[in-house]
Amino acid sequence: MGRVDVTPEAAAQVRRLRARHGPVMFHQSGGCCDGSAPMCYPAGEFRTGAADVHLGDLVVDGVDEPVPVWMSRAQFEYWKHTHLTIDLVPGRGSGFSLEAPDGVRFLIRSRLLTDEEWAALGDG
Repeated sequence: MGRVDVTPEAAAQVRRLRARHGPVMFHQSGGCCDGSAPMCYPAGEFRTGAADVHLGDLVVDGVDEPVPVWMSRAQFEYWKHTHLTIDLVPGRGSGFSLEAPDGVRFLIRSRLLTDEEWAALGDG
């Protein structure tokens, strides 16, 4: 149990991107020019630091390494009670995310954590 998950469609896109770009990572945007989309980058291209929270790692079948998912600490304060699932839909996303040239975009589906999930995360 964790804070993040991935749909089968998004996992398939991660596999395609991994084959083209090597290891990848996600950073959940906080708005501005890219809305609030999960942005996919080559691993290490987006610099994370003390202002970011590591939400967890996606384990994707067919991908050798876990795919880390990050969020800004300020945004995490608003979203810390939610479980996030990265999904994939048709359409044009931000030009900064690796999937943009493929005519698809990642998006976040969220739900509140259950009391049991919250307690298991050690945040409650």
